[in-house]
Amino acid sequence: MTTESRYRQLLAAVRGLVRCDAAALLRLVPEEGAPVLQPVAVDGLADEALGRRFPVDAHPRLARLLDSGRGLRFPADAGLPDPYDGLLEHQQELEAVHDCMGAPLRVDGRIWGLVTLDAMDPRAFDGVDATRLDAVVRMLETGIAAELTIVEMTRQAEREQALARAARGGGPRELLGRSAAMVRLRQEIDTVAGADLTVLILGETGVGKELVAERLHARSARSDRPLVQINCAALPETLADSELFGHKRGAFTGAIADRAGKFELADGGTLLLDEVGELPLPVQAKLLRVLQSGDVQRPGSDRVQRVDVRVLAATNRDLREEVARGRFRADLYHRLSVFPLRVPPLRERGRDVLALAGGFLEENQHRLGARNLRLSPAASGALLAHDWPGNVRELEHLISRAALRALAAAGRGGRWIAIEPEHLGLAATASVAPPGPGAELAGVDSLDGASKMPLDLAPEFSTGLGLREATERFQRQWIEQALRRHGGAMAAAAREAGMDRSNFLRLAKRLGVKA
Repeated sequence: MTTESRYRQLLAAVRGLVRCDAAALLRLVPEEGAPVLQPVAVDGLADEALGRRFPVDAHPRLARLLDSGRGLRFPADAGLPDPYDGLLEHQQELEAVHDCMGAPLRVDGRIWGLVTLDAMDPRAFDGVDATRLDAVVRMLETGIAAELTIVEMTRQAEREQALARAARGGGPRELLGRSAAMVRLRQEIDTVAGADLTVLILGETGVGKELVAERLHARSARSDRPLVQINCAALPETLADSELFGHKRGAFTGAIADRAGKFELADGGTLLLDEVGELPLPVQAKLLRVLQSGDVQRPGSDRVQRVDVRVLAATNRDLREEVARGRFRADLYHRLSVFPLRVPPLRERGRDVLALAGGFLEENQHRLGARNLRLSPAASGALLAHDWPGNVRELEHLISRAALRALAAAGRGGRWIAIEPEHLGLAATASVAPPGPGAELAGVDSLDGASKMPLDLAPEFSTGLGLREATERFQRQWIEQALRRHGGAMAAAAREAGMDRSNFLRLAKRLGVKA
C-alpha cells in the first residue's frame, strides 16, 4: 500500500465522522518567496485537483485556515474565493462549494498542512462543533505522524528541495499520477536512486524523462551536488571533446581560455546524457573510455583528472535495435543500461491525464492572472478520449492554448473560467490526425493528404472503406514506398514523414510493415 492510499483511507474515515461532499489533505511545502499547499490525497474532488498547487498567498481561505489555530468554518457570506469551486467529483456541470471548513494539522509541533471539508449543502456543517472537528484533527495528526517514518521524512525533504530548485528554474514539475504504470515507475526510481548505479531512461518524446532524472538525483546521496545535463542530439562531433571533457587554452583554434567540461562540472554529482542515442559513433567511443576508467583528460592537456560522477542516460530510441543495426556500440549500451527505466506514454496512464491537466491549468491560472481555470466535465471526457501521440508535452501545450482561448471568451469575471471542448481544439486536431492508433502520422494520416501522395496510391481508396481503414491503408503504402526510397532505413523514412523515429517505428510495426 502506498503513502497516498493510506492518506485516502484517513480521508475516508474523516467522511465517516463528518458528512461532506469532499475532503482533502494538503501538505505545506516551503518554497522560496511563499509557501505552497500541495494536495497529497483527495476524496470527492476531481482527479485534476491532485495536479493543483495552491500558493498560500493566492488563496485567502487556505491562508486563514493555516492561521486559525484549531480550525474554522467559513460563513456563507465570507466573500472569499473557494479553491475547490468547480472541482467536485462527478459533477454534470461546474458548481460552487456552499459550505467550507477545515483545520491546520501539526506533526511534532509544526504545521504539516491542512485538512479541508466541503459540501454543496450550505447547512451541511451546522451540527459539526469544535469537539468533533478536534476529533478529526487528532485522528489525522496521529495517522500522519505514523506514516512519516524517518525514511519518509528524509524523502519528503529531498522532494521539497527538488521542488524549490525547480521553482527557481521556472515552474515546478513532479511525476504526477496514480495509474499503476506511474506507481510502478516511482517505486523503481526509489529503489535505484540511492544505489549509485547507471540508469538508462527510456521513453517516447514528451513523456517526462528529464523529470525521472531529477527525481533520481533528488533522492540520491548526491542531491546536494549538481545535476548537470547535456543534450547529445545538439552535440557536434567536432565539439564533443570540448563539451564533455573541456579543453586547455590553445588546444584548437578558438580555444582562448581553459574550459571545464560537463564531467568536471558534475564531479560529485550527476550527469544526464539526454538523447544519448543521437551520439555519433566516434563520440560514443570517447564516452565509453571515460565511463570505464572514470578519468577525464582535457584536450590540449597532459593532466588526467579522476571524476566521481553518476551517469544517467535518456533516449527515445530503441538502443537494442540501434546496436543490431551498427549505429550504437554494444559495449556502451551495456555500460549505460545497468538499470533501465521505461517511462510510460500518456496513453497508458488512464486518468493521470486529468491530474496533469490540473497542474498545467494551475500554472496558467497564475501566469495569466485568471481566476479558477476549471475543466468542464465534457472537456475532461475529451482529454480522456484523446490518444496523446505527443505525450505530456502535447498536453501541456494544449492546456496553455485552451486557457488562453477560454480567458479570451469569458473574460476575467465570475467564480471560475470553464475550459470547454471547443477550447481544447481536439476536434480540429483530429481532422489532421484521427484519434486512435493512426494518430501518430500527423500530416500524412488523413484523407486530406491524398493530394500529396504518389499517384499510384490514389486508386487504393474506395467508397467501400471507412475513414480508419482508408487512413491505415494509405499509411501502410506510404511507409512501404518511403522505405523503398531509402533502402529500408527507418530513420530516413521517419525524417521524411516528419515524425519522431520511435513513434514511426511503432506505427510501422502496428501496420505490419517490415524494414
